[in-house]
Amino acid sequence: MLVRSVLAAAVAAMVAGQVSAADKVEWNASLWGNPRAVTRGIEAVAKYVEEKSAGNFTIKINYGETLSAARENIDSISLGAFEVAQMCTSYHPGKNPLGTVLDLPFLPLPNFDVLVKVHDAFQNYEPWQKELGRWNAKPWVTAVLPQYEFMGVGKPPRELEDWKSMRVRALGGIGEAMRNLGSVPTTVPAPEVYTSLERGVVQAASFPYSYTFGAYRLHEIGKWFTEGLQPGTLHCPFVLGKDAYANLPAEYQQMMQDAIPLNYAALKSAYEEADKKWIPIYKANMEVITYTEEQHKAFKAVGAKPVWDDWVESNKGKFDSQAALDFVLNTAAAAAGK
Repeated sequence: MLVRSVLAAAVAAMVAGQVSAADKVEWNASLWGNPRAVTRGIEAVAKYVEEKSAGNFTIKINYGETLSAARENIDSISLGAFEVAQMCTSYHPGKNPLGTVLDLPFLPLPNFDVLVKVHDAFQNYEPWQKELGRWNAKPWVTAVLPQYEFMGVGKPPRELEDWKSMRVRALGGIGEAMRNLGSVPTTVPAPEVYTSLERGVVQAASFPYSYTFGAYRLHEIGKWFTEGLQPGTLHCPFVLGKDAYANLPAEYQQMMQDAIPLNYAALKSAYEEADKKWIPIYKANMEVITYTEEQHKAFKAVGAKPVWDDWVESNKGKFDSQAALDFVLNTAAAAAGK
């Protein structure tokens, strides 16, 4: 219902009247990969602003790192090379250490709606705005990724101890959590995961659940997958060039703000569509690994709090890291109604 209501509101806004600013503006957005579920949000935004402005304001989406390497998007924004950039804070934690708080494992983000509320609130968190400001960038929206799960081959990890010595593809805070569990995390690039699993280089891989496993065909060789482990997700926001945004006509700035709910609604719709397609396929061909509440508490005791504490300690000289973590945890609790 949330998706339908937001989409309906967006359509109603368009019908209410077109905005025709004097200036014709074309922005470029730098992304990596191909069009897929996680790009549905920015695609919906681009369509919205073009229709709302009667074609006067357009956002050209450039896929496949054609404008900039993924790890250099924030640098290119700082130079004014383009106006919109997708970034993932775990790709370059040294450039944006505060933003990596949302890469921490086992944060209490149980569903997509809570994820959106926390990530959206963080874009308005003043310390994060200041950190991005050093790159001449402005926070805008997040390409919210669903909670990650694992898919693998070999012995299924039915118990906590089964993860010990297992080589796993896991990034950011999820990788640190798995290291604490005794696993050996690696940073295999997504396009190489299939071959790595097939050859036994890794025994399991973590990806956003559920569409990514199917997108990379891991279900063709996987023997098991976890459901409900929810080890974490990644912080992958879209940022705007501060100068570019400041130079936009006021009505175009308003469009960019009005499009924020549409971004999240389009993502939610895409993920729900993918779940309906992929989860039945996985369950028909692989063992589903679920964990009891007691097992889940054990996972978090080993893989969450120690990583959170390390993050706070290692960053306390750069910014108020405890306050940043508290902001995320308190926002999550409020979003979940706790």
